[in-house]
Amino acid sequence: MSCTNCSSDINTTPKGCKNNGTCSTGGCDKLTVYDWLSNMTLPGHQTKFDHVEIRFKNGRKAFFKNTKNLSICIGSTVAVEATSGHDIGIVTLTGELVKVQMSKKKIKPNSDSVLQIYRIASQRDIDVWQAAREKEAELQQKTRQIISRLGLKMKLSDVEFQGDGRKATFYYTADERVDFRMLIREMASTFNIRIEMKQVGARQEAARLGGIGSCGRELCCSTWLTDFRGVNTSAARYQQLSLNPQKLSGQCGKLKCCLNFELDSYVDALKDFPRTDTWLQTKNGTAIYQKMDIFNKWIWYAYKENPVHWHKLTTDQANEILALNKEGEKPQSLEEYAEELIEIIPKKEVFTNVVGQDSLTRFDKPKRKKRRNNRNKKRTNSNNQNRNKQQANKKQQGQKPQQNNQNNSSNQTKPANQNKKRRPNNRRKKPNNNQNKKPTSNE
Repeated sequence: MSCTNCSSDINTTPKGCKNNGTCSTGGCDKLTVYDWLSNMTLPGHQTKFDHVEIRFKNGRKAFFKNTKNLSICIGSTVAVEATSGHDIGIVTLTGELVKVQMSKKKIKPNSDSVLQIYRIASQRDIDVWQAAREKEAELQQKTRQIISRLGLKMKLSDVEFQGDGRKATFYYTADERVDFRMLIREMASTFNIRIEMKQVGARQEAARLGGIGSCGRELCCSTWLTDFRGVNTSAARYQQLSLNPQKLSGQCGKLKCCLNFELDSYVDALKDFPRTDTWLQTKNGTAIYQKMDIFNKWIWYAYKENPVHWHKLTTDQANEILALNKEGEKPQSLEEYAEELIEIIPKKEVFTNVVGQDSLTRFDKPKRKKRRNNRNKKRTNSNNQNRNKQQANKKQQGQKPQQNNQNNSSNQTKPANQNKKRRPNNRRKKPNNNQNKKPTSNE
């Protein structure tokens, strides 16, 4: 989701802040928080909370004190205190929700780690900040060349300049401990700035850089997920997923965070199921677990002697057989429980004709047949109309036969088309005319 200022032009170049979606308007920020208390007024005796949440590059956020009582709102660009110099950030949250966020992250409002806001950023501050941001790509490329020349086993993922352009923070990942003292000396002499190296994990790196997951959406860690919990392969086993590392790993190379989203519901559903390593003892033989359907509460067993033929049972039936086995009893066979299950479970309708549709393949029929049918219908209708007209003409001619006999001579002089239409009528009246003729002498 992006605002109108960050939309792309014809050449797919982002407009506005030119930061590929993380704009200063607050419409498409990373890790945004909706202020649902913004339209509510505080009681008369209560003062507004003077702490503010401010966002920096790639979702990095921090809390600052508004000791000078500046008129700040969401989306304002401010200059804040830093360890050396000042930094430029964008206000993302104000009011009582900041207190909730600070208590969630276990930050005390009166601690020394919470710095203060200097002023609202002027145009000069913003120009210096944007000029420093434009140098980050070139600085990152040169630093990677130095790292490869020194042979250090580390990966530089991101570079962030401070708002005043005097300091740069380099984010890197490494599997082992890295001695980068020579690297810092060479970088400081080359770039003439203060340098800070900060190591991050693989998940934090993916959250900073962002991307598109296998589900087709933006990464959860870069949009809304703030806490990174440990993910084990047992989460995939509980959900009956194949242990394929290519399918289960995300862009960070670790197991996907979304494996924990539905894990609690699967664990609750599995409480009614027997253990998969337990066998069912029957008089016909020993039954071994094959597979299960968690949310329908079905479980399949097969005899040890005949593993090809499976028998579907419910969790209650499987627990009933296990209870009998603990008491030293054995049921006759699994077929008895399977037959009961067929009688109990009603047949579900696979397809219901809700809209009055005849078949699912109604769109597969060619359209030509429908056109031919329509043409045949038109032809039959036109033929029926012509027959009805002919019958009506015949009735009229039958009522007035004398007029037709008198007009025979006149019909001979008329056009051929009119004679063709009246020939059938004249042929039917010829026998009547022959009867009226006088007999000849031969007769």
